[in-house]
Amino acid sequence: MRRLLCVVVATLAWTGSAQAAAAAPAPDASAYYIVNASNGEVLASHDAQVALPIASITKLMTVLVALDHLKLDDVVTATSSAAQVGESRIPLVAGQKISVRDLLKGALIQSANNAADTLADAASHGDVPRFVAWMNARATAIGLHHTHFVRPDGLDAPGHVSSARDVAVLAQVAMHSPIVREIVRERSDTIEDGHVAVHTWNDLLGVVPGVLGVKTGHTDDAGWCQVAAVRGRGFTIYAVILGSPTRTQRNDDLRSLITWSMSQYRTLAVIHRTVYAQAALGYGRHSLALVAAKPLLRVVHVGRPLVERVVAPSAVSLPVRRGQPVGTVEIWDGRKLLGSRPLLAGRSVPRPGLGGRLRWYATRTGHHLLGLFS
Repeated sequence: MRRLLCVVVATLAWTGSAQAAAAAPAPDASAYYIVNASNGEVLASHDAQVALPIASITKLMTVLVALDHLKLDDVVTATSSAAQVGESRIPLVAGQKISVRDLLKGALIQSANNAADTLADAASHGDVPRFVAWMNARATAIGLHHTHFVRPDGLDAPGHVSSARDVAVLAQVAMHSPIVREIVRERSDTIEDGHVAVHTWNDLLGVVPGVLGVKTGHTDDAGWCQVAAVRGRGFTIYAVILGSPTRTQRNDDLRSLITWSMSQYRTLAVIHRTVYAQAALGYGRHSLALVAAKPLLRVVHVGRPLVERVVAPSAVSLPVRRGQPVGTVEIWDGRKLLGSRPLLAGRSVPRPGLGGRLRWYATRTGHHLLGLFS
């Protein structure tokens, strides 16, 4: 008879560097938020659900909504009102023909306000309030609970707000778009058949390892803002800072947050190809070693204990062949299953023939009788 046992074999704790053990940095900013997009774990936050101006980070939503109505190779005409929007801009005049692809580069790399407004104007056929309504509808649809848009360019306007947490969600949604991913990782590019150069405001691109984008922003009301996506081995971190007092402070604080966040994880073998249990065998055979089928690599949060759980029979009927699945070993992080591997028989053991079984029964009977007389 196969009796199943559920055994907690070990509690595993992974240690990391002194930096990993240190508390999260505390940026000089109105709000910040750091999340592991691979598992939803929030690593650090401050006032992450407070509604604040987000400046040109708005353009992530502008681009997403524009792409619902325009194709990359569409050529649109800049209107006077859109072309003349000031501050950060690309060379654009009323009546100029320009491709949607070039406008995306202008909006996401150069953070050009007139590029964003031209996208909104073209997508809505001149009805920019309608375009803004689309932006707010999309915000509701993706769960941005503290967000309300008033302008497609992100320039200061009463009621134009979002939150650090909402910005992280928006950036993750935007990065699902191949064209957005492609553009936001570029430090510079050209538009209008190579005649106009655009340059990023993202000072961390090419400087901090693993940074993929996403978007910066600055206005008088918003201060210096940024959301960054950073790829580690097996996970991606999104870090948001809103309302930093200076560009340098924002860059330094964001770099510190990213470095600390990346130190919180290690990729390790949480299951090894080793013996995890022993199962009894009949007819006097030595116990059967149960071996994990293959290793299991997982990203683990350093300092957090994991539970190793073995589910296997206490006894196995003969015959058994080497490599036969017999049980499982599981690794749990709290209530979350990180992964499992089958447990396989470590060797083949045949069932004895009739003579062998009779001899074993006779020997066992003899031992029992000797025990009674003694």
